[in-house]
Amino acid sequence: MPEHTGTAQGPLHRWNRVTFVPPLAAVGALLVATDARTWWDAVVLSLGAMAGLVVMARWTEDDTSRVTLPCLVVAAAVWPFGALVADSRTAFYGLTIVGPYLIPRLPRHRVAAALGLSAYVAAAGATKLTESPGDVRGVLIDYVLVPTGIIVAVIGLHFANRRFYKVIEQSREREAELAVIRERIRFASDLHDIQGHTLHVVKLKITLAQKLVRDDIERAEEELREVRALVSDTITQTKELAYAQRRLNLSVELENAKNLFEAAGIRVRVNREAGVDEADETVNGLLGQVLRETTTNILRHAQATRVRITLSESGITIVNDGAGEGPLPVLSGLAALRERVGDDGGELTVEQEGGRFVTAAAFPGHRPATAEGPHPATPPSAARKDDR
Repeated sequence: MPEHTGTAQGPLHRWNRVTFVPPLAAVGALLVATDARTWWDAVVLSLGAMAGLVVMARWTEDDTSRVTLPCLVVAAAVWPFGALVADSRTAFYGLTIVGPYLIPRLPRHRVAAALGLSAYVAAAGATKLTESPGDVRGVLIDYVLVPTGIIVAVIGLHFANRRFYKVIEQSREREAELAVIRERIRFASDLHDIQGHTLHVVKLKITLAQKLVRDDIERAEEELREVRALVSDTITQTKELAYAQRRLNLSVELENAKNLFEAAGIRVRVNREAGVDEADETVNGLLGQVLRETTTNILRHAQATRVRITLSESGITIVNDGAGEGPLPVLSGLAALRERVGDDGGELTVEQEGGRFVTAAAFPGHRPATAEGPHPATPPSAARKDDR
């Protein structure tokens, strides 16, 4: 007789204890007081009601395995006593609690158990005919049809209640699975941001170092040192990502983007509108991701010669030339970022027209992050003037 102990049941069981146990106890006491003609009748009928209340109370604690079967035996014995001795039409009250609770939790043969319990209630009630053979109609109604009908109805309600709990538990499990999937997608997106961006930077810097190795050996060595520092920083970021400690910073990403565009021979201009203030950490990181992903896309897909980055009171806008004609290209990185930006109350838009590509991320409800000066982790050649 396994217990259903899903995570969704605890609060619901506590709610049932508050809403059901006191009324059931009051109804049981009223029925005993109404039907008992002697103190002995009251004691026996009270045992049947108490059996049902014990099961209900233990159910709210998820611990009925030890009490259900004994309580079922007690409640089942009280019903024929009430019908034959105490002349009680409601002595089956304990069975309406214990039996319907037990049957839906059986591992198998639940339908047979439901039919067996209903047949027992009807048969035990029919024994009243041996005492009142002249009142067949009254006995059939009061001791057979009404008790059996109530038992069948309560069993049906318990099956529905059981199904309700399972649906809730399944929905919680689905939510947990979706959360895991979303986290995996987020992790893959962040890993793509780190590794993809770094590989493009390394490729450009090595190409530049190859061109400089014969004409400017010192500059070539500087570029190679930056490649080494960049790879080391990427290893650190990957470890931080694995331990959920990675935080992008817009100021750092801005300086890195300027440095990267310069290495590729692209002129970059940064505009800061009046009133730019410090944003919260989440928005700052998302804007940094948008800038990083856009920088990678420009270097990979566009033949850009100029880039303009604008920090406004609501977010960031990156405009570049050298975009191809035709429909918007499929940029999976920006597509994933659009969903993440939207989840935090922002909006990410991309436009392509007349050879210009515009990427804009806006957070109307937030103040944007400032990009004041280079971060300590910025590569040596990254701290340059904003306007090129």
